[in-house]
Formats: sequence, C-alpha cells, structure tokens
Amino acid sequence: MKSMSYIKFDRALMTNLKEATDREVMRRNHRGAMMCSTILGCNTRKYHGLLIVPPVRRTASNPRLDPLVLLSSLDETVIQHDAPFNLSVHKYAGEVFSPNGHKYIREFDNEVATRVLYRVGGVILEKEIIFSKDHNRLLIKYKLVEAHSRTTLRLRPLLAFRTIRELTHENSALDWSHTPEDQGISICLYEGYPRLYMQLSKGDTNMWHEDNLWYKNFFYDKEAERGNPCIEDLPSPGYFEVEIKRGEEIVFSAGDEPILPRDLKSEFAKAYADTLPRSSFKNCLSSAINQFVFTPPRDKDSGEEQKTYLIAGIPWFGARIRDILVSLTACSYGVGHPERYDQVLKSVLPPIWNYLDAKEDSEPLLKGVRNPDTLLWLINSIQDCYRWEGLEKTRDRYGDVVKRAMGCLFDSKVPMMRLEENGLLYAEPDRLDDPITWMDNTLDGWPVVDRRGYIVEYNALWYNALCFYRQLFALQDPALDDMIMRTRESFIRTFVNEHDYLFDYVTGGQGSVDWSVRPNQIFAVGLTYSPLSKSLQRKVLDIVTKELLTPKGLRTLSPKSPYYKPYLNGSQHDRKYAYLQGGVWPWLIYYYLSAYLKLFQRVGVDFVDRLLIPFEDEIAQHGIGSISEMYDPTPPYRGRGAISFMMSVSALLRIQNRLDEYKSEHSDDIFDYRLSMTTHHKSSPDKDETKDLSDDNERSIESKKI
Repeated sequence: MKSMSYIKFDRALMTNLKEATDREVMRRNHRGAMMCSTILGCNTRKYHGLLIVPPVRRTASNPRLDPLVLLSSLDETVIQHDAPFNLSVHKYAGEVFSPNGHKYIREFDNEVATRVLYRVGGVILEKEIIFSKDHNRLLIKYKLVEAHSRTTLRLRPLLAFRTIRELTHENSALDWSHTPEDQGISICLYEGYPRLYMQLSKGDTNMWHEDNLWYKNFFYDKEAERGNPCIEDLPSPGYFEVEIKRGEEIVFSAGDEPILPRDLKSEFAKAYADTLPRSSFKNCLSSAINQFVFTPPRDKDSGEEQKTYLIAGIPWFGARIRDILVSLTACSYGVGHPERYDQVLKSVLPPIWNYLDAKEDSEPLLKGVRNPDTLLWLINSIQDCYRWEGLEKTRDRYGDVVKRAMGCLFDSKVPMMRLEENGLLYAEPDRLDDPITWMDNTLDGWPVVDRRGYIVEYNALWYNALCFYRQLFALQDPALDDMIMRTRESFIRTFVNEHDYLFDYVTGGQGSVDWSVRPNQIFAVGLTYSPLSKSLQRKVLDIVTKELLTPKGLRTLSPKSPYYKPYLNGSQHDRKYAYLQGGVWPWLIYYYLSAYLKLFQRVGVDFVDRLLIPFEDEIAQHGIGSISEMYDPTPPYRGRGAISFMMSVSALLRIQNRLDEYKSEHSDDIFDYRLSMTTHHKSSPDKDETKDLSDDNERSIESKKI
C-alpha cells in the first residue's frame, strides 16, 4: 500500500492555480452540515460554501429540500504595521484572481482537519478547519506559529443564504440587520432561512466592524464548464478584527445556533478527536463513508424515532433508496458500525411498504422508492448482511422482510413490473419518459437509454434472490425448485446471444433486443448465484474485460458502438448523454472483481490488488480523500460528477475489506475454491457457502438458448 502523502500538498502545487482549483475538499457531519470548496478556498461551483446546512422545512422556494448555503467563504487578512496581507483567493469574471493569497501558502494537509499553513514575511499562521459532529457548526482554528511584531487577524464573512442550486445577485430584499452575540453576531438575510451565528473564542465588543458591502461578479469555473449560470454577487455585512499573539490559538465558529465562546476550543478538540485520520487508503474510504450518514432533526414532541439515512453523494445528492441498499453493508459493517445497518433499514422500510400498499411516496427525504428494482436490492442487501451475521441471526432479524419482499415479487405487486410465466421479471414504466433503472439520465424529457422489458440486472438479481430465499429458509419446495430452474433456463434463452455475451434488455419474447455491450451483464456473473454455466460466465467476463474495463471502473458502453462518447464534458446536454454512453462508473467494479475472483479464484487476488492502485492515486485528484461519481472512459480518465459518491466509495471499501481478509485467511498455501467477493466474511459465524446452482451436475443449458 502506498504512502498517504498524496493528501498533503506542498507550495509548488498550492501556488499553481489551475492544479489547485481542480482539487476539491469536503467536510460533512451526520446532521447534514457541510463544507465544500477547493483546497485554496476559492469556490468554483455554486455548490461550494464554508457552511451548508439542511433546510428547516419544505417551502415554495425550496420544494426539493435542497441544502442551504449560509456562509460562502471567510476572507482572512493578516495585518502588521498597518499593512494588510490578504490570504484568500477568489476568481472574478474576466479571468481575474483577487486576492492572491495562494502565494502565501506553504503546506496543505487533509489527514485529520483541513490544515493550511501560511507564511507572510516573518508571520507563520496555521489554519485548521473541522466540523462539529453533533451540531451544524463549522470550526476554524487559527494559530500564530511565528511573529516578530504585533499582529491583527481580520475575518470577513461573505454570505449567500440560498439553496445549493441557485445563485445570489445584488438585491434590495436583503435584511442587513444583525444581533450582537457573545463575542460575535447573528444574522438572517432572508425570511424563512435559519439564523447564522458567527462567534470567536477571543474578542470584545469592538471587534465587529459593520460596513454592508456587496462583492460582485464571482466566477465559478465548474458551472461555466457545465454550461450553467456561473456569476454571483455575495453580500458581506462587515468583518471581525482581533489581535493574535505568538503561540495563541483563536477559534472561529459559524453555525445555526449559538455556543458559549469558552467552549469553542474544547468543541474543536472533541471534533478533532472524533475524526478518523486519513492515514491509509482504507481509512480515506472509511472516512468518506462516514460523511454519507445523515440523521435529520426530528420533532421530539411527535414521538417519532430518530431516522438515519445515507446520502448518495457530495455535494448535491440526497438520500436515494437504490444507492442506500447497494452500499448499506459497506457503510455499516464495513466501517465497524453494524448497528447502523438496522438503523438505516428501519428508516427506509416503512416508505417502501407504504408505497407498495398505498402506491404513494410517504417520505420526502427518500428518493427512488418507486423504482421497480427496490425489493431486489433490498433482498440483496440482506444477503450481504447474512455474510456478516450468519444464516440464523439474519433469518431471525430479517426473515419476515425477505418473505414479504418475495411475496410482492411472486404476486406481481410491484408497480411497473410483473413476474412472467417463464420465471423472468418484465418491467416497463407507466410513462415512456420515466427511466426505471440505475441508468436514469434523461434528455429533453426522455431517457438517454430506454431500458425496459426483460432487463438483465433485474433478472440476475431475481435469480440470485430466489436461490438466497431457498437457502435462508432451508426450503425443500419442489415448486420453488421448479421456479429456479425455469428462471435459469429462461434467462439463458432470453439474454445469451450468438456472440456469448448478454443482451442489455429485451422487449418481448421475440421482440427487439439491445445488442449494446454494456456493464449490466456483469451482475449475472458477480452475484452469489449465477444462472450461467462457468463457461458462459467466463465468456461474459471476457467481453466485459476487453471492451468495458478501465483503471477507474466499467464503461457504460463499448467503444466499438457508434454511440460511444469518449469524454464527459461539454454542455449539460452532451454530458448527460455521455454519462451513459461510455462514462465509467466505479461502483460496478465490485461486481466485476467479484466475478473475477469467483472464476479465477486464488490467482485473481494479485489482479484485484493491482486494480486498486489507480484509485489510490485518485484520492488526491478530484475530491480529496474520496472517489468521484464517474470518470471519462478515455485516458487520463478524469473524474466527473459528484466529487464524493457513496456507491463508488462503498464498492472500493468492500473490495479492500475482502482483500484484507483473503490475505489473512490465505497466508499459507491452502487453496480456497470458493474465493469470491460474495463468500462469507471471516466475522460471519456461518461460513458454509451454498454451492453455486449454476454448476449442479456440471450441467449447462447453453444448447437450449435461442
């Protein structure tokens, strides 16, 4: 494993504006408060800000419950002998950078807190940024390491008070009035927004200087690249000014509730102690995972239990059911918090059952409950839990959930999907403009990839669910055995084509088929139970390896296709199209590597280990300490989309956890023919993996395909 020095940057990189503004850093706590910007503190997106908080309630102006940017940035100035040295960096329209504080940066470190070291003449100032774990509160600690004369620190807040999807412009509706607080002020620019409290651990009644200014024409590069509005005006109601002595530490706080100034240093120390150091690749993944946990505030008088969700990514995603179920074991068992699995499942199950019973969404914070594959991923998640907990405990805790989910699938009670006589699931949306799979991008109101009918990953998950259902309850049921065999035979007849790879979807028994080489076929190999023979599994893996595998994940389309797009840039229209017509998604690599280990067993471990190396390099490239949503399918495989994406991170953490176990379990020469991502974890009390049904009596159904 490589040294983690690549989350620490020296002066050479920090003074390179192009390189430094391409690297972003994020901090987020479980309550949903977040900081997101570049490593220079120069915002390049409308999603950037020093304090971003969850909304208090749904309003007409914020029906999507988008997070709110309260504090956009905080401009620091060091003053000596009446000479100001501005440490901040902003980009304005016309390619103008001002101030140029990056020239004072000597070090950047994101291992625990986000730490920046400045040198201004004889002054050395250290800044560390961290988030309170239990409050929507940003904490910034300034320490004057060296100074030879009187030094004053000036802090000017630039406010936004908008949602993450909007931009602010100079207006007369703003309320400049503020309220004095203990060593600080509080302010609320617009009605309906939370109040912002800004306080210092040191200060007096004269440290706040009011001037009510608008700073205009901030330019956001990333929005310009995406073809979005990219210029913003930001108001500043004034600035703090406080003397700082050599060796002294001063903590600045910005939050949606006040704090006693004397508690700020201990609050910072507690938050620091609670932060997992990013001292290894695995720790980076674990730290990123913990930032996806979201426990929204609850009305204590309502009697409702505290809910726990997982957000799909940073900076703009909320909680999405498919992402949660795919990633849940990694975000709980995988980071040493098994209790989190049950907490999240208890939060997402009621909306799922309510939708199936009442056919309506009941939880505004949870998106995608209507997806036809929700129950398939739910069963797969419980199967993942079984690998940690063992058969008996899983059956006791979640057996009723599996029975209810399978009953809905058997009886075709899932809207937009039905179980056919041939044993396969057939799915089609209520509206033709409504995508129903994870490939859900739309353009001009229509799906980029119109996937419906017999969908390959739906039916791979379904076959796997049938086999797991039989295993979980040790069923001796001829009808179920017949269903499993019928599903397997139909799967091969429907999806296996004459070139020995799988159609992506088929509409109708003899209807149109999608010949595109896409990654969804890997689920038929990478899941625990495969309907394919070993021979067919290898052929599928072979074509995926040749046409879709990259160092950053699997392409969504083969480069041989005339619809393939090699880069995910350009206008919003071009990007949305390219995301699913070639774009590389890291989360799919888990199922690819599971398939690889299943087929090549012990000899595949070194290959899997090597495939993680490019992701170690990626930790320092796009979102520092995390993995992006997707990548260009062409070298240099630039990161795109969300800078920290839960399914990407959780897939890599699952792989890393399994590799660690393989290396400890197989340090001798013993050969394990069941080596796979989908075999049991060593922590499971039940390690007897059911034999893959696709190998029963070494019988293949390839000859029956049409």
